[in-house]
Amino acid sequence: MARAARLPQFVIIGAVKAATTWIAHQLRSQPSIFLPKAEPHFFSSNYDRGAGWYSGLFADAGDDLLIGEKSADYLAHPRAAQRLAHDLPKVRLVVQLRNPIDRAYSDYCMLYRRGSVDGQIERYLGNTGEQPRFLTGGLYRQHLARVLEHFPAEQLQIILYDDIRAKPEATLHHVGKHIGARAALHPVAIDEYQNDSRAPMLPLAVRKLMAPIKPAIAPLRSSPLFAAVHRRLSRPVAYPPLTSDLRLRLRDFYAEDVRQLGMMIGRDLRPWLAMGKSE
Repeated sequence: MARAARLPQFVIIGAVKAATTWIAHQLRSQPSIFLPKAEPHFFSSNYDRGAGWYSGLFADAGDDLLIGEKSADYLAHPRAAQRLAHDLPKVRLVVQLRNPIDRAYSDYCMLYRRGSVDGQIERYLGNTGEQPRFLTGGLYRQHLARVLEHFPAEQLQIILYDDIRAKPEATLHHVGKHIGARAALHPVAIDEYQNDSRAPMLPLAVRKLMAPIKPAIAPLRSSPLFAAVHRRLSRPVAYPPLTSDLRLRLRDFYAEDVRQLGMMIGRDLRPWLAMGKSE
């Protein structure tokens, strides 16, 4: 008899660029927990692939393991919460929030690093005309209200990026209790934040040139020669700066949502609106 499909008991739903990769890395490193290595994005962009495809992502999880997944775009996606509630009504949700100004800039830098946007930062963060995800992704109060239309509050845990930086072990402990971990979670490389924004990269022109042959050279990545050539050619990425004027406009854009969010979750979020960088 085939084993019945097992599905996640918890899901980390965002926000994008709020260190969800760090918390997922911590949970994935626990011997009692299983998470797929890649983000499934099932309840957002891959829902049409079907339940069979989704359940197959967890086929390697042992019967005694707590199963979860992380797809950071679920929080801002307009239909993800409804889909989650329909397919996984008892799932425990974890939401991780970061100063929306810093989140927007970090999201922009990620796509700039990939070559998806250009260096005219005003085009992307100065208005909602191009890549609106940069701004709308940080309207957390709106997104959480949508999630709470489909889930009771006790199934939702909200943690802050600030908490992870200030007290990572305690935050991990609270997450473990919320998702139903049967044993205490032991942090792995607790000070190692999973962030590639400062890592040197091949110049964009080189990456675009190599894109068609990327699958062919993938087996060579583990070779010392490949690594040496990569190191020699890689350079730090010079990101367009977030100016004081642009930060001020972003502060004004988010001010009301941040005020309402603070009341919703019972936290003083006024430091998010300070003009200095918050981290």
